[in-house]
Amino acid sequence: MRFAFLSSTPAGPTEGSGTWVAIDGLVRGLEALGHTVGRRPLGPRTRFHTLDRWLYNARVALAPPAADVVVGVDLDGFMWAGQPRAARFVVALKGIIADELRNERGVVRALLGVQARWERLNTERADRVVVPSRYSAGIAHEVYHVPAERLAVVPEPIDLGEWRRRFAAVAPAPPRGPTVLSVARMYPRKRLEDLLRAAALLRDRIPPVRVRIVGEGPESVRLHALHATLGLGETVTFLGDIPRQALAVEYVRADCFCLPTVQEGFGIVFAEAMAAGLAVVACRAAAVPELVEDRRTGLLVNPRSPEELAMALETLLMNDGLRADLGRAGAARVASFDLEPVARRFAQVAAP
Repeated sequence: MRFAFLSSTPAGPTEGSGTWVAIDGLVRGLEALGHTVGRRPLGPRTRFHTLDRWLYNARVALAPPAADVVVGVDLDGFMWAGQPRAARFVVALKGIIADELRNERGVVRALLGVQARWERLNTERADRVVVPSRYSAGIAHEVYHVPAERLAVVPEPIDLGEWRRRFAAVAPAPPRGPTVLSVARMYPRKRLEDLLRAAALLRDRIPPVRVRIVGEGPESVRLHALHATLGLGETVTFLGDIPRQALAVEYVRADCFCLPTVQEGFGIVFAEAMAAGLAVVACRAAAVPELVEDRRTGLLVNPRSPEELAMALETLLMNDGLRADLGRAGAARVASFDLEPVARRFAQVAAP
């Protein structure tokens, strides 16, 4: 089949975050299965993201893609999809905007509200809506009224071969004490402030503990200020955005992974951490329990509870055997999310 992907998400894992990583993995998986895949690039940017997304969609409508199946990621394709068309149109919701905006404030929330209206139009015009989790299927039905018969659940893919090569290339490092890794684009819904408060509690319980946070985003300034207020010093290190190989080093050298997000359509970073053999601490929220199985591949706590987060992290950091067992189970769990199995499932549900 010929696929054409439409996405106004910036290219690359830094700006494009988990959405770009998932799209890139799916495209490569489809190509490995013998499909022809084209991607419509974002093009010139004004740096005002909502306007950039509108302009992208206007350009798509003026120069329609040629393919058997057009895949519109999130809101992309909504203008073109309203025109007469021959191609099958599949919308892939990576993060449902109407759900994400619930955790935002002010202007950001208002602009996401505009984007959510475009995304709703997209789902109304789609032949099929593909979501990465049962949680996302429920939300799509709730906020966009997508009928169950037009919904399909296909998990996000992870390039296990690439990650395993990167992990294998990491040189041994001298011990540096118990280390917790977190990776996230710094949005309010990621609740990194809860991790900082948990780190303050752990500092007194496990004095050499270290928390390392990869990523940047809108919450960066506020989180750095909270870090200073809590007097975390070297207990917490902000690494900013780093290359993939440097991220592989962080995964390999950490003792466990923690992200207390309260809104997640899937959570590709959890899959990456599990691929590295890390036990996970996360929250019983959104799609997280579908990926991180409580007491099987990680420990789940109630959302917005730094105290519970600290207790779960302490349990893992003080119990090598439990940590290893959860890590092994997680590594086995993510095998089903490799590129080709996920791409095969996607092609099945997207086919005319």
